Amino acid sequence: MIVGNWTSPSSSEADGSEAEASEEEYGMTQFDKRNISMMMDFYEMTMANGYFHDRDAEKKVVFDVFYRKNPDQGGFAIFAGLEQVIEYVENMRFSEEDIAYFRGQRLFSEEFLSYLRDFHFHGDIYAFAEGTIMYPDEPILTVVADLIDAQLVETAILAQINHQSLIATKARRIVRAADGRAVSDFGARRAHNMDAATYGARAAYIGGVVGTATVSAGQMFGIPVSGTMAHSWVMFYGDEFEAFKHYAEIYPDATVLLVDTYDVIHSGIPNAIRVAKEVLEPMGKRLRGVRIDSGDLAYLSKRLRAMLDEAGLQDCKIVVSNSLDEFTIASLLNQGACIDSFGVGERLITARSEPVFGAVYKIAAVGENGHFSPRIKVSENVEKITNPGLKDVYRVYDAKGQAVADLLAVCGEEVDMSKPFRYVDPQKPWKNRSFEGCTAKNLRRLYVQDGKRTQELPTLDEIRSYVKAQLDNEIWQEEQRFENPHRHYLDMTPDYYELKMGLLHETRKQHA
Repeated sequence: MIVGNWTSPSSSEADGSEAEASEEEYGMTQFDKRNISMMMDFYEMTMANGYFHDRDAEKKVVFDVFYRKNPDQGGFAIFAGLEQVIEYVENMRFSEEDIAYFRGQRLFSEEFLSYLRDFHFHGDIYAFAEGTIMYPDEPILTVVADLIDAQLVETAILAQINHQSLIATKARRIVRAADGRAVSDFGARRAHNMDAATYGARAAYIGGVVGTATVSAGQMFGIPVSGTMAHSWVMFYGDEFEAFKHYAEIYPDATVLLVDTYDVIHSGIPNAIRVAKEVLEPMGKRLRGVRIDSGDLAYLSKRLRAMLDEAGLQDCKIVVSNSLDEFTIASLLNQGACIDSFGVGERLITARSEPVFGAVYKIAAVGENGHFSPRIKVSENVEKITNPGLKDVYRVYDAKGQAVADLLAVCGEEVDMSKPFRYVDPQKPWKNRSFEGCTAKNLRRLYVQDGKRTQELPTLDEIRSYVKAQLDNEIWQEEQRFENPHRHYLDMTPDYYELKMGLLHETRKQHA
């Protein structure tokens, strides 16, 4: 998996020569150093081996990725991680070391291991555009591929989409709670590992944070990075004023001082003001900000604002951190806290309030006699009954451009909104309902064909802007509430509803 375009200053920048560094030296990717094709559940390999020996390896199948409920009882989620999925399938391979490992399990035939030696993913992937606002039970990504190809990519696809969609969604909730104030990702040290920190920062940026403290994410993805000092800087110098003074002299254009090492009111802020007056202002510079990382943030921020304003530092920003999330931020602002920006760590990077996204990967159709025969999973739990077959997903908009529902249709079915269009609400199928005066957009595109990407992917900033544009202009504000959000409807065309009900009826007869 390529995690970024690793670049280095050319030799001409380093020593004045015109020669550039070799691709071998600076063109490395994380996939070169760590083959993550082995990031799978073992059952994928045992099933693949079984399919191979049953001569089913090249039978075409359809698998859908979808999820069943929004995190934190929210009204929507954000689709993220697609770029890493595409990079994964493009680079998937098995090394001799991998094959030797499988041989050591004493389960797989030499014929199958030889097949793996030349394996490359040759399937197709249809998906929502990365950053699309999404809802439960709709296929956000579909793999159409030979059976073994489709089976082997399951875990890696889910790992990327589950993690990044979770963090992007959580970040958006936090950004919304901040009500226009900047939010930065401070979470790397609390992330579950280094990959979680790096890709979590990417997802958080998609969700709307303005930057990250994680340098690897800044380097790989071009996310703005920020950071000032820790308490250890102040404690090293012993004297708080001297610590602040040294920092201001080194970074006069970006001085943000951490003022809660000893005593915010009686030491931190007085010393910060003194540095502003005695060190920065003689240089023609201003104190950019102060940060507090402990204590009663609402009370302290109001005291700080009054002290800074009295000292003529009305432009000095107040930054806070310390176990923040959307609920604590909303509470602080409701208390009238004087805060200009938030640094959010563990509760963002781990999505602590609900740390599992829950996307699943289920077979939806099998190639038979030149067409795809739909498959359905039936369960005692109604919410676990799947939506079968190859299908299209449309977003339906009213005359004002607001998204009123999503619509499942048989793949290739005509959806003509130029006249009243009848649909079925699967929760109330007895009602006769139609969309009138609406338009519809097919949400899914072909991103991978025969194992290769079909189009240039958007930049991270473009994905981030796409998220914001949808939430500002298309998605109902009622769906964006934290408490009891409006449910976004997932409807079906009559043809698709009949397909699903017919398959359910047939399955009941077969397994009665």
